[in-house]
Amino acid sequence: MYVRIFAAVWLIVCAFLAVVAWGFQAPFSYDPVGPRAYPLLLLCLMATAALWLIYKPGDGPDLPISWPLARKVVLCVLALVAYAVLFEPLGFVVSTTLVGFSMGLLFMGRPLPSLVSGVLMGVLLYGLFDYLLDVPLPLGVLGILEN
Repeated sequence: MYVRIFAAVWLIVCAFLAVVAWGFQAPFSYDPVGPRAYPLLLLCLMATAALWLIYKPGDGPDLPISWPLARKVVLCVLALVAYAVLFEPLGFVVSTTLVGFSMGLLFMGRPLPSLVSGVLMGVLLYGLFDYLLDVPLPLGVLGILEN
C-alpha cells in the first residue's frame, strides 16, 4: 500500500519536473544535445521505475513508516536543500564536504571518518569535474586559493 502511494507521488513529481526540464535552454551551444537531455533521461528512468512499482510493488509485507525513518528522510532532504542553497556562496568543495559529513553522521557514521570522507569527496570530485571533465564549479570561500 505505502509503496504504491509513494510511487504514485513519485510519478507526479517526475511529470512536473519533466515539464520544468523541457524548458531548459542554454544561452550558447556547448553540447550538441543541449542541457535538457540529461534531466529528461533521468526523469524518464525514474518515471519508469515508479510505474513498475505501481504495477508490481513487491512480495514483502507493507511496513508502516516509523518515526525514526521519517526523521532521517526529513533530515536528508533538509541537508540536500542546504547543499543547493550553499553551493554558490560556499563553493563546491566546502558545501560537498559539509553534506558528506552530515550524511555520514545521519547514517550512524563516526565523526572522524565522516569528516575525512566528506573532505575527500569534495576535493576529489572537484578535481574530477574541474580538471578532467572541464566542468567549471564555483570555489566560493576557497576562491582566494585560485591564483
